Amino acid sequence: MNAYLTLSIAILAEVIATSALKASEGFSRPIPSAIVVVGYGIAFYCLSLTLRTMSVGVAYAIWSAAGIVLISAIGWIAFGQKLDAAAMIGMGLIIAGVLVVNLLSRSSLH
Repeated sequence: MNAYLTLSIAILAEVIATSALKASEGFSRPIPSAIVVVGYGIAFYCLSLTLRTMSVGVAYAIWSAAGIVLISAIGWIAFGQKLDAAAMIGMGLIIAGVLVVNLLSRSSLH
């Protein structure tokens, strides 16, 4: 399976799990808590598959950057959390950094 596909699945599962973590209210709600456990299990399994062909540094950079941006967007949309200009600029810089690594660096595959 393609490394970028497995990494995308890992990111999506992690974002779902993290969103459910907020909804689990400290693991006091069973359904969101189960989603957290299953979601993180899928996320780490798919990340491990990704690391068969992609370097750990690049995979983790993509994973964390996408997770930060997506979770921030979900927090804003679903939970009414505010994002100020500094947060938006910071996330833009994170995305720019991942793009530089992926488009200009030769270190993504090992």
